[in-house]
Amino acid sequence: MMHHFRYLNDELYCEDVPVQQICEKVGTPVFIYSRGTLERHFRIFEEPFSSLDHLVCYSMKACSNLAILRTFANLGSGIDIVSGGELFRALKAGVDASRIVYSGVGKKASEMDEALTSGILMFNVESEEELALLDQRATSLGRKAPIALRVNPDVDPLTHPYISTGLKNNKFGIDVERSLNLYRKAKEMTGIEVVGVDCHIGSQLTELSPFLEATDRLKNLIGTLRFEGLEVRYLDIGGGLGIPYDEEAPPLPSAYGEAIVGRVRDLDLKLILEPGRLLVGNAGILITRVLYQKQGSEKTFVIVDAAMNDLIRPSLYKAHHSVWKVYRNAADAPEGRVIADLVGPICESGDFLAQSRDMDAVRSGDLLALMSAGAYGFSMSSNYNSRPKAAEVLVDGGNYWIIRERETYEDLIRGEHIPPDIFQTS
Repeated sequence: MMHHFRYLNDELYCEDVPVQQICEKVGTPVFIYSRGTLERHFRIFEEPFSSLDHLVCYSMKACSNLAILRTFANLGSGIDIVSGGELFRALKAGVDASRIVYSGVGKKASEMDEALTSGILMFNVESEEELALLDQRATSLGRKAPIALRVNPDVDPLTHPYISTGLKNNKFGIDVERSLNLYRKAKEMTGIEVVGVDCHIGSQLTELSPFLEATDRLKNLIGTLRFEGLEVRYLDIGGGLGIPYDEEAPPLPSAYGEAIVGRVRDLDLKLILEPGRLLVGNAGILITRVLYQKQGSEKTFVIVDAAMNDLIRPSLYKAHHSVWKVYRNAADAPEGRVIADLVGPICESGDFLAQSRDMDAVRSGDLLALMSAGAYGFSMSSNYNSRPKAAEVLVDGGNYWIIRERETYEDLIRGEHIPPDIFQTS
């Protein structure tokens, strides 16, 4: 999947805007997204499914800024949510509630009520107790909750264990055998309407076989459910198709789409897909500025102003993000290359953005781009070490907009209070 970040006369641009220009206005660290890339990736992903009744529901946990959500909604996307806060964001961005599916293992009663009142498309139910509570809440509100059970097909997604969700030892979903009995119970519940089957086996998958194996198991289940008189109108096969961060070679969306369409074409239902990383991962970068270089006894460290609170993937998953200089081959740039750890200011040895990376030599003040940072970058960021969260910027051609202001120190303490009895100093 191509993106719109390129060098022009050895200066990094996002679409038609110099990255340096954005940093001069907004400062660093800053996440920069390309609208052209977002729209291109959505269209490339959706096109192979055009022959089927389908709905692409962007998995907003990957990147949940209102401008990103609205960009996809304008293209006809639905939204996959996993919390009441995400429902709130999606509705604020103008997403039609009838195009929202609600996943996640820990829905609270209040969140169920919000979703029921909003009139969402479907709940992806993860457990028997959740189903019972949803039945209770829907009945009390005089509504029917449209549901699919999230089925755990026990398929190895061949990905990092932290983002594997389709094995029996994962917390997600209900195994195929138990799901059949739970569907039978759901059929008799007054507040429940069974409408579909759901599955999501993991993230950053780089092979087709796990998707196809899971789909085949779901087809068998659907056949059994229909035989027993349950109307299955939707098949939600989740997301998870990977992107190239380093040397990965995941299937192209065209190959993925062709394979899935071939498996489900004869089912006569609406296919729901939940891509997240695939749409936004390579559409965003994180820009950071070099503060210092430090030569240790065994390693060279390049210390920058971004940190694990801004981009936790390297620390959490040992994830790879390519490092590009905003200015390459500048006349006054230091010569040569260096093998260094790219680290941030946070007081943790686990605070790194790259380790033992062979990179161009740098100096204090240089701007560096962490590539492929659009997915699970800002959305997983925190205020650890009382660091304000970064700004977010959306570029469209030759224009750009600040779509999230950089947090201030005052933002860090908003909502905090000192009780009166400890406010006085001695």
